[in-house]
Amino acid sequence: MMTYYVVLGIGILAGIAGQMLLKAGANAPTLVEQILRPSSLMGLALYGAAAFLYMFALRKIPVSVAFPSVSLSYAIVAVMGHFLFGEPFGIKQIGGIALIMGGVALINQH
Repeated sequence: MMTYYVVLGIGILAGIAGQMLLKAGANAPTLVEQILRPSSLMGLALYGAAAFLYMFALRKIPVSVAFPSVSLSYAIVAVMGHFLFGEPFGIKQIGGIALIMGGVALINQH
């Protein structure tokens, strides 16, 4: 069972990396140029890999546990967006992240 949780974790990390790469490619003048940037293409590839890893994890992890666990990526992406891209990060973001982490902790109690 631990293998499936590790795969889920790797999938979550792949999704986070994909999101960061998509953001890095977002400063192109047109949408077509944005899509064709290497960072955007790699980001999309990582999202695809994350989806396949998630599918594998669902073989043994209930969707009622796996899907909410993916929300950890929202919290991590918010923090990384602040440090890598200078995006706002204040008390509202901290509160939201605390709620997400608390919810994931509750759902994953066995």
